[in-house]
Amino acid sequence: MTPPAASGTSEPTPVVVLVSGSGTLLQALLDASADPAYGVRVAAVGADRPCAGIERAERGGIPTFVVRPTDFEDRAAWDLALAEQVAAAGPRFVVTAGFMRILGPATLGAQPVVNTHPALLPSFPGAHGVRDALAYGVKVTGTTCHVVDAGVDTGPIIEQRVVAVEDDDTEESLHERIKVQERELLVDVVRRLAREGFAVDGRRVRIGGA
Repeated sequence: MTPPAASGTSEPTPVVVLVSGSGTLLQALLDASADPAYGVRVAAVGADRPCAGIERAERGGIPTFVVRPTDFEDRAAWDLALAEQVAAAGPRFVVTAGFMRILGPATLGAQPVVNTHPALLPSFPGAHGVRDALAYGVKVTGTTCHVVDAGVDTGPIIEQRVVAVEDDDTEESLHERIKVQERELLVDVVRRLAREGFAVDGRRVRIGGA
């Protein structure tokens, strides 16, 4: 069980965001956190490679770090180095925003990690959730915010939002509509986790404490 984050404080809650690509989810969080009432401070942005997301953070004056897997002898060594960089920023929790690596026990064991996925988990996990949902012929799909565990998109679900599938949708058109909901969902969930605290008890995430 993950203890609830503290709430009721005037200081913004520090979070670390991990990215691998363009950083559009990160930008949504940066825009939201610019308002003091949001209650969240992006303490650092990390990546597994140089990417546009890191550039976004640097333009915003946010500390950044890059931990490349190819610089380490194995995945465990990379995970430990990543965990050390994350811990140095002192986050209450971590947000993976388009981070395309599976986290190991060192990073996952230090603090809760929150992720979004462009499908309604547990359906269509993995890297091709939008394509798989469209190919299956579902009438609704959407986006899921969940706590990350050792599996691939298998962690406890925090919240979900539904997106209808149109008859003429392509993977690209459907994904664009999902992205709109995904950004709004992530901003809302991060705000609530930071301001109200949360606890993970088995498969349930309880916002507001135990």
